[in-house]
Amino acid sequence: MRKYQLPGFLVGVVTQAKYDRWLQRKAVAHVRRDRQRGNRGAKIAGYKVAIHKAVTGSEGLDAYTKGKLHWNLLSKWSNEEAKNRGRLHKREFYLLPTVDHVGDGSGEPEFKICAMLTNDVKSDLSYEELLDFCEKLLRAADRWPDGSDVLK
Repeated sequence: MRKYQLPGFLVGVVTQAKYDRWLQRKAVAHVRRDRQRGNRGAKIAGYKVAIHKAVTGSEGLDAYTKGKLHWNLLSKWSNEEAKNRGRLHKREFYLLPTVDHVGDGSGEPEFKICAMLTNDVKSDLSYEELLDFCEKLLRAADRWPDGSDVLK
C-alpha cells in the first residue's frame, strides 16, 4: 500500500498521480514559507504526512464550514487566467481545497483543509479570532441565525 494512498472520497475524482503531485507541491510551498518565517526544522517529508492526514481527516469537507469541497479543481488554477480575468477566475475556484496552517507554522506541522474562499477570509486569524469576526459580521448585518439577541 502506498504511503499517501488516495483517500476513498477522491477515487474517481482525481488520479493518484495528480494527488501525489498536489501533495508534493503543497508540502514544498508550506515548508518554504515556514522556513522563511524561521522554522528551520520544517521538512518536506513531515509536511506531506501532516497534509495527507488533514486531507484524509477532512472527508472531503471544509474544516470550518463543513461544506463540500470541489476536489476536481486540484491543479487547475491558472495564474495567467487569474491575471486576465481577475475576480471572475477566482470566483470559479472558491471551493478549491487549500491547506490551512493550524498555528503560526513555527512548530510541528499541523493543517486543516478548507476552501480557498474560507482560507482567504480566515487569512492569518486563529480559529477563535475567525469566530469572533464572523459573530461581529452577523451582528452588524442583523442576521444572527436564530434571531436571538445573544450578541447584542
